[in-house]
Amino acid sequence: MANRESIIKLGPNRVWRTYRGGKRLDAIQGKSEPEDSHFPEDWIGSTVEARNPGRDVPNEGLAMLVDSNGQETSLKSLIEADPIYFLGSDEHGHRSLDDMPLVKYLDSATRLHFQAHPTSEFAQQRLNAPRGKTEAYVILDIRDEIEEPYIYAGFQRAPSREQLKHWILDQDIEAIEERFDKIPVKVGDVFLITGGRPHALGEGILMLEIMEPSDLAVRFEFEREGFVIPEKARFMGRDLETALDVFSLDSVSSESINSVFRCEPAIIEVYGGRGHWEELIGSSRTSCFTVRKTCVLGTIFRKPQDYFIGIVVSGGGKAIADGQYFELKQWDRFFCPNGVVTLVYESSEEMTVLECSPGGER
Repeated sequence: MANRESIIKLGPNRVWRTYRGGKRLDAIQGKSEPEDSHFPEDWIGSTVEARNPGRDVPNEGLAMLVDSNGQETSLKSLIEADPIYFLGSDEHGHRSLDDMPLVKYLDSATRLHFQAHPTSEFAQQRLNAPRGKTEAYVILDIRDEIEEPYIYAGFQRAPSREQLKHWILDQDIEAIEERFDKIPVKVGDVFLITGGRPHALGEGILMLEIMEPSDLAVRFEFEREGFVIPEKARFMGRDLETALDVFSLDSVSSESINSVFRCEPAIIEVYGGRGHWEELIGSSRTSCFTVRKTCVLGTIFRKPQDYFIGIVVSGGGKAIADGQYFELKQWDRFFCPNGVVTLVYESSEEMTVLECSPGGER
């Protein structure tokens, strides 16, 4: 485990889900025979426990660290022991883990179940939970065999509440699917799916998913690829009427898809010929989290604006945090505490780092 003065390198943290995937994640981990399974996600630096009703595994979802003595502890416990250093402070004292985004690698082998997530307001008022689940996607790769990769996000043609209720009860997935248009995706695309919007990820997509720190979901498609979701895992442990209250039932027309769901990058700073810094998702789109991208070709000096989870999505090089060196290669991930004063990136091969931070201006 890194000491208090440094960034923290993070290892794999695979989590069981109701759908299959993860072959690419196996390859990233260096497994000799990569294969798809029910472990299609890797929760990066997670301080959130997974919700898998009927499959209770203690601490599943929490990122674990091992120190030089072989002792294991969670990243959550480490942060809670020194929250000012790791998270910073505000007018109320140390900041909360409720603001730390949940970041995942997600590798789908099949289309995911249709689902929707509550907004923070709904979660607080109706579910006694601090956060909902607005989420964002950064598309990293597409499987070679997938000719037309896509996501669903909508509805484009919203049903009435009663129509949707009957389709869910009858599991008329064809009728539900007809209310969406396939939204084509390519590597580098960025999407924001706010709480309440029904959606599903298509097959064959490797992406980074950034979301509010919760695992709350209304899964209104009960069976995919032979796996049936248990009843208590469908509606967050509530009834169907409560689940229906989660949905945004206003239509997002085909012409409005890009303005509602797609995010265009904006340059924050250019470092001469040594790279640049972009904002992929900022406060103008959501207060839930921030996603930035640093492209490095040379040496870049920066003072971090906030703590962040960093993911090397291409190339490799070094990170130097307050004078301490860390080698970085593609797919590495790390946590940079708020207390780090100076961060330097070095690369001779165009390293790209995604940086996921809490929302709001700092």
